[in-house]
Amino acid sequence: MAEDKKEMMYGERAIAEGSLITFPNPRPGRVYNISVTLPEFTCKCPFSGYPDFATIYINYSPDQKVVELKAIKLYINNYRDRYISHEESINQILDDFVEACDPLYISVKGDFYPRGNVHTVIEVEHRKNPQ
Repeated sequence: MAEDKKEMMYGERAIAEGSLITFPNPRPGRVYNISVTLPEFTCKCPFSGYPDFATIYINYSPDQKVVELKAIKLYINNYRDRYISHEESINQILDDFVEACDPLYISVKGDFYPRGNVHTVIEVEHRKNPQ
């Protein structure tokens, strides 16, 4: 039988400490699109506790900041033990991205695997107000 570990493993620690780290856009003023696909998203149903699985699609046009890819991975993995609805998880991802990098445009789509004969797709978007 495996010994109970009181200390977090290094991967768990990295996930728990993860945040959406940004760096300066190398081409400010140029409108371009960044597409990130995350096929291993997991969270837990807030009503049943059953795991939910999804592929997350993030598409954004950066303004002054770009989100670092490893940071996205760690941030997304932080959802795996959270009790959160499909709708709230996708809206929260959008809100956190907007707060971190204030993109010109962003869309987040969560394509959840069918469970109980129900297939759910949630899509949200945000556009920066011109100043």
